[in-house]
Amino acid sequence: MNRWFKVGYLGLIYLFLYVPIFALIVYSFNDANFSMVWHGFTTTWYKHALQDSNLWIAVWHSFYLALSATTTALLIGTLGAVSFYRYNFFWKKLLQGLLFILLIVPDLVLAIAFLILFSMMGLSLGFWSLYIAHVTFCIPFVVVIIYSRVKSIDPNIFSAASDLGASEQQIFLRVIFPLLLPAIISAGLLCFVLSFDDIIISYFVSGSNFEILSVKIFSLARLGVIPEVNALCSMLFLMTLILVCLSQWVSKWRKI
Repeated sequence: MNRWFKVGYLGLIYLFLYVPIFALIVYSFNDANFSMVWHGFTTTWYKHALQDSNLWIAVWHSFYLALSATTTALLIGTLGAVSFYRYNFFWKKLLQGLLFILLIVPDLVLAIAFLILFSMMGLSLGFWSLYIAHVTFCIPFVVVIIYSRVKSIDPNIFSAASDLGASEQQIFLRVIFPLLLPAIISAGLLCFVLSFDDIIISYFVSGSNFEILSVKIFSLARLGVIPEVNALCSMLFLMTLILVCLSQWVSKWRKI
């Protein structure tokens, strides 16, 4: 009885979480305009979405932005995590705390802060404003993931490599990097999803000359329940699900 209660309880929780997404996917196949009443099955809205050239421009912009921001965040975040682990320096704890605070600061606060900063700098809103903002909020996630992995590595490995004559660069490239690779890939996939899906910060710091997919979907959704929006969101959810599953699979690689 206790077992069935736990199964039922968990089932209700997951049902509550995923019913909205399930409804979104179902109605993306609804053969009706501006209606929440089921009129039949169709894939027309997916065809319209896939044939929309403006949509694919936004998809390309989002992909390029997410890839660029993820690459930069991985580089900075990995070096930062390794530095936090290997070296003791003044204000180390303070810097770690300031970095981790960004994980809990509301996106709206960051969005307004970035908007004010870019206005003070005189930076036009577009790719570069989005790029700076996305790199900034991705770096803490990279540091947390990489730092948790590097802490599990036996520190004697570094001493042994140094005793064998390896330089700092060789230790990083031939010892640390291979050990951190699963965590780096996992962090990269997570950052890519976060950047690709972000709407709050992107809405405030994007310009009219560089439209990304999340902002475009939000703009379309403001007009009402449009079937194309349901189809777009369903495809975006599927892509996110694939990347998250891939991230979980990579994170379970056997540790060296």
